[in-house]
Amino acid sequence: MSSARQPAPSRPTSRDVARDAGVSQATVSLVLGDKWRGRVSAATAERVRGTARELGYRPNFAARSLRTGRTRTALLVVPALTNEFFARVHTGAAAVAAEHDFGVVLYPSPDGTGPARDPFASARAALDGVIASSMAADALGALRGTGLPLVMLDSDPEDHGAAAWVNLDIADGMRQVADHLLGLGHRRFVHLASAVDTWTFAVRARALREALGGVPGTVLHTVTAPLDVRAGREAVERALGSPGPPPTALVCDDDILAAGACKAVRRRGLRVPDDISVTGFDDLALATAVEPELTTVGLPAEQVGEQGMAALLDVLEGRPAARHDLPVRLVARGSTAPPPVA
Repeated sequence: MSSARQPAPSRPTSRDVARDAGVSQATVSLVLGDKWRGRVSAATAERVRGTARELGYRPNFAARSLRTGRTRTALLVVPALTNEFFARVHTGAAAVAAEHDFGVVLYPSPDGTGPARDPFASARAALDGVIASSMAADALGALRGTGLPLVMLDSDPEDHGAAAWVNLDIADGMRQVADHLLGLGHRRFVHLASAVDTWTFAVRARALREALGGVPGTVLHTVTAPLDVRAGREAVERALGSPGPPPTALVCDDDILAAGACKAVRRRGLRVPDDISVTGFDDLALATAVEPELTTVGLPAEQVGEQGMAALLDVLEGRPAARHDLPVRLVARGSTAPPPVA
């Protein structure tokens, strides 16, 4: 017995959505193109979206791109793919993008300092816009030349080449760290600073200097290291081996450096926090993997990505993009305590 091949089920169209939702195809286009506000009621928009979901309707992006000149694709440029913070930024950006039928391409620029090359033969032809997180000022030269709208995250708000910014209140985070340690009684500090020359790390250094500078009797020494555990450990070992009274608190620019600092303290035969307190920044998963768990500053990374993508959508639609400074918070854990009694 021969079996006839069954025809493949036809792909639902916008006409099918319009018919089942009881609206016109123009209304379907407005709703699914996210241009319905002020033209279609919220109830009708929700009915159209629900009908599209039930039918399994997916817009024909190739046809739409030819018609509108839009690819509905954004590029997210980050300094590194291995850092959890940037993975969470991508998660937030991708979630908002998906709600608007956008895709997000993730692209690394070496350390946020080396120039990010145009990832395609011409980014202008393949992308609608660029979101860049925690980048050095000169890292985006090739992409700036494409004429694409650029949204900067955790970056210098004085960069006039950007269309919008979403920043964290990094300075307040470092002030919270300083207030916490000063309140415990610390007066001798080492700042383990990132060797990466970007706005976000410059802000941390300046805020720490200012917070400690107004308190009589404080001493601050700064050492720098690349962003990895071994480099952080080696820098702190050198600092602890220097002549003079040892520090009672190590303030680190991020949790990775703080993990290295904790190793250095142990290698000197000292204890965290009994002999030296250690703080981090970012509140990565690493912060609760070390023992004792790190006192650090929690950053809402996913919210940064969400608001960055929302800002890019605003720019693309000609709406004014709000400028955001997202709050951060100190998370006090076991790596900080009052300094040892002299």
